[in-house]
Amino acid sequence: MEGKIIDNKKRAVWGWAIYDWANSAFATTVIAGFFPIFFKKYWSFGADVNTSTALLGLGNSLASLVVALLAPVLGAIADRGSLRKKLLIFFAYLGVLMTASLFLIEKGDWALAIFVYAVGNIGFAGANVFYDSLLPTVAGEEDIDYVSGLGFALGYLGGGLLFLLNVFMTLSPETFGLPDAGYAIRCSFVTVAAWWGLFTIFTIIWVPEPKTAAAPDNNGNVISEGFRQFIGTFKKIRHMKTILVFLFAYWCYIDGVDTIIRMAVDYGMSIGFDSNDLIVALLIVQFVGFPSALVFGKLGQLWDARKAIYLAIAIYIFITLWGTMMTSKEEFYILAIMIGLVQGGIQALSRSYYSRLIPKNRTAEFYGFYNMLGKFAAILGPVFVGMTGLIARRLLMPPSPTPAEIEHAGQLAARWGIASILILFIAGAIIFSFVDEEKGRKEAAQLE
Repeated sequence: MEGKIIDNKKRAVWGWAIYDWANSAFATTVIAGFFPIFFKKYWSFGADVNTSTALLGLGNSLASLVVALLAPVLGAIADRGSLRKKLLIFFAYLGVLMTASLFLIEKGDWALAIFVYAVGNIGFAGANVFYDSLLPTVAGEEDIDYVSGLGFALGYLGGGLLFLLNVFMTLSPETFGLPDAGYAIRCSFVTVAAWWGLFTIFTIIWVPEPKTAAAPDNNGNVISEGFRQFIGTFKKIRHMKTILVFLFAYWCYIDGVDTIIRMAVDYGMSIGFDSNDLIVALLIVQFVGFPSALVFGKLGQLWDARKAIYLAIAIYIFITLWGTMMTSKEEFYILAIMIGLVQGGIQALSRSYYSRLIPKNRTAEFYGFYNMLGKFAAILGPVFVGMTGLIARRLLMPPSPTPAEIEHAGQLAARWGIASILILFIAGAIIFSFVDEEKGRKEAAQLE
């Protein structure tokens, strides 16, 4: 009997972690890889580099705003009605449908591309609210840092493997019976949808739905009780200083992380790098990120999660500074290795560190707040980069510029845009220093 319980626990851990394997195909191939390239070269054909960057930032921000507004309330409803898995499934397959739909969008139709991409992002980010909330139910406190890291590690490996296949499809479309690279990119969106939808089935089967102590009897009560719980907890969370301080710190530094994820390829193209070089850099991030996320998970477990987060922020500050000055693809590859070393680590340890500060019976709701802050960060970051670039372009552009001067001003403006996120990492590190973990545990216990 005991052996069966252990097997069920292992199956639940792997079922939970494999969802990262499933949905990271969207994060890698669509968000970080092909969508920015295809959007700039195909869907926003004819626009200058800074305008297309601003449009891409707008699409990311609109999706993030919707999720940010919905996440806490949906989390509260999920906690009240034992609906975490059901809502994860709904949002995941919404993302799957929208990703497959990108195949159908015609050249120059940037508005429809932004809309479908934004709804796909809503599915991706909305499902993550409930995915994150299931972490404390499949992992104990002693191994939660490692399990969180395992999820990100599988995400890097799974997303990287499919992305590698998609890169081969675009580099040699005739091998796959495809007419050209553009068509191959459109087909890659379909492969992401199939990958995401297929592997999510393991999460559905293997991860149990955690039961709440007092789930309402009907859907109307679930919704009304969920809203009441959200309002009540919002009033209490204002007085939970530790959670507020951590969320504010997280908001700042994860803004920088998410902006780099979403805008790095666009930035590289804006300063004149070839899209193939950028794709290679993304593959480096994926395959370096796989073992590094596992190492950071162990680092948090054996060393200290707090110190490991500080280490990751410091490395990101260095990456951003170097990124504003880089001029060669070799430098971009080195930066890709450095990003791969810390990207999954800072995400995994932030997620597991937060679990120590929240009530164990309200994880979906509190992870709703957590994801809300993350999404508000993703609203501000890309827009900040895009608007800074547009303003800098206007200030740097000489009167009656030559084509060479226009290109130079655009590249320099893009560097100013990416430099603007330095303040987010620095502010996040400073605010994080004020988080008192022991006090946070006591505050959480009072709400259980």
